[in-house]
Amino acid sequence: MRKTLYIIGLSTLVFSCASQKNVKKNTYQPKTPVVQPKTVVKTQTQEVQKPKVVSDHGVDFFTTNIADPTKNDNTASYGSIVSAKPAGYKVVKTYFPAMAQNFRQRYLILHYTVLPDDKSITVLTQPGVSAHYLVNNTGDNEIYQLVDENKRAYHAGVSAWKADKNINDTSIGIEIVNPGFTTDATGKRVFVPFSDAQIRKVAALAKDIVTRYQIPATNVLGHADIAPTRKQDPGPMFPWKKLYDEYQIGMWYDEGLKSNYQEIAQADFATKYIDPTFIFSVQTALQKFGYGIELSGKWDDATKKTIEAFQYHFRPQNFDGIMDAETYAILQALNVKYSIK
Repeated sequence: MRKTLYIIGLSTLVFSCASQKNVKKNTYQPKTPVVQPKTVVKTQTQEVQKPKVVSDHGVDFFTTNIADPTKNDNTASYGSIVSAKPAGYKVVKTYFPAMAQNFRQRYLILHYTVLPDDKSITVLTQPGVSAHYLVNNTGDNEIYQLVDENKRAYHAGVSAWKADKNINDTSIGIEIVNPGFTTDATGKRVFVPFSDAQIRKVAALAKDIVTRYQIPATNVLGHADIAPTRKQDPGPMFPWKKLYDEYQIGMWYDEGLKSNYQEIAQADFATKYIDPTFIFSVQTALQKFGYGIELSGKWDDATKKTIEAFQYHFRPQNFDGIMDAETYAILQALNVKYSIK
């Protein structure tokens, strides 16, 4: 009997333990949420890797443009870098160059010398007048550099184009050996043509300059354009259209636009020529294009000389200084083609 009770008790204990184990297994255990580590996205500032300044015999050079050429920003140095030398201190180029900079050279101005080769060299290397380059007429392959491109040459004098004055400050000047003009019995100017060899030199030189300094077509001009009341050079024999067509240098009008405007202008010039309001509108168009002309409402001497300068450049077959329908049509076509928007 005692043995039977022992067995029953033991069975009860085993059953009780088994039940507790099952309870333990079925007890709800809330899960601890597993936090996944976030992927950290590092934003890296895109820093321009600046090429190093190159030193050669103690002279520093930096010939790589790291700025934005579409904004006409230019950090390249053509030639050596000019730096200060303060007494007792050292100027370092650890952070050279800053990106916010551009070239001083914004214009290319073409001239003729009115002198033969030898006298042109003499005059342009003495005090008073100079140019950055001189294109001779000796038939060789040489072009004379007279002034550092980073320096001001004294070639433009009192001058203006659009809102800019004193074009010496912002230009490179090219002088071309040429006698200019003589005057015939009627008082008309007879200009001397340029040699083909000279024009090839001028074109190659101009192309190099406008490419390096990103000088726009609207800023490739003659001396007469920026000083029309004083100057005639490079005159009507200079082949502006050839430079435009064959070398993509400078400005020229579209023939189709010119023809359209000429039809309209014919009637205006027949009926409104002496009307001050019409004259004022013509002067306004010349001023819009770039010429530094006063809006007088009169066909005065300054206006006549400005028209003449325009004709030297864009209507060289007739440069009488009289604004006619063809000249005005060319002006209108140019203003449309090269308008600043």
